[in-house]
Amino acid sequence: MSPAARRVSITDVARHAEVGLGTVSNVLNHPEKVAESTRTRVLRSIDELGYVRSESARQLRAGRSRTVGLVVLDMRNPFFTDLARGAQDAAASAGLQVVLCNTDERPDREEGHLASLVELSPLGILVVPSDTDVDRYELLRRQRVPFVFVDRAPGAPIACSVGVDDQAGAYSAVAHLLSLGHRDIALVIGPTRLAQVHDRVAGAEAAVADAGLPATTLTRVECAALTFESGRDAAQRLLGAPHRPTAVFCANDLMALGVLQVVTQHGIPVPAALSIVGYDDIEFAGAAAVPLTSVRQPSARMGEVGISLLLEEVADSDEGREHEHHHVEFTPELVVRDSSGPAPSR
Repeated sequence: MSPAARRVSITDVARHAEVGLGTVSNVLNHPEKVAESTRTRVLRSIDELGYVRSESARQLRAGRSRTVGLVVLDMRNPFFTDLARGAQDAAASAGLQVVLCNTDERPDREEGHLASLVELSPLGILVVPSDTDVDRYELLRRQRVPFVFVDRAPGAPIACSVGVDDQAGAYSAVAHLLSLGHRDIALVIGPTRLAQVHDRVAGAEAAVADAGLPATTLTRVECAALTFESGRDAAQRLLGAPHRPTAVFCANDLMALGVLQVVTQHGIPVPAALSIVGYDDIEFAGAAAVPLTSVRQPSARMGEVGISLLLEEVADSDEGREHEHHHVEFTPELVVRDSSGPAPSR
């Protein structure tokens, strides 16, 4: 390899400036420790040789990179796209880069991503848990990698977290349908091992109980994933059932939009014959053919707060302070649009 093709090293700078490697390192990292004349000579050599410091090498020597991992359930869901955007914006403001990983709601993939991220010596990791098993995060604790749960904590308070009150959100959605006279509501949900789904089911059931109505007011339609395709499948199952509900509450907007597409294709008017309510209030909810009533979550804001909590923990560690874990919980908001209306008479 010719000298012109080889990357200029710190050794080349030291030789050109006729100083030791330690002096060049101090000029780059602690310039106040170097005499002005020597510092000027080293900087001149850096300029003449075209030396560019290797940020990745510097980070590895420091034992920590300027990288933050973000592990989410499903990047096809615009909710997580917005969450990632919020995290990325906050990280960029702090001079950090975000490495995004997708688990497809699978615990084994989450575990694999966490192990891979640890090898990068990240500043920390934001993670949306794929279930309630906290043993998966023991690796992060052993390696002293700060981490923050986003969207939902898995149970034990082993880390900071930011999320929303999903029980309250689901409660408001089902209470809204009950106020419109619906007494036969399908609850279209994903895997209940997901804490978000579990809490939304609990909130829906609490709304029915508080209204003094029987538990049979709700009929669960369980799906394998929180996807648009799962919503379509749930709608087909509902249409093929002997008794069709008058309303559907879905665990997220993608499922609700899948239900909406199928029932519309079958000529079932929404909301005249069937009301539909989603959860998340993604951008497409308000832009649907029938604008979707949905429970709004501050997705981007959760990403921002997740980064803030992570940086607080890192700062405490750097200053030798004992860190106290915090949980930030937002209250979701029901946004009523055209997809929900009075129950049809039967």
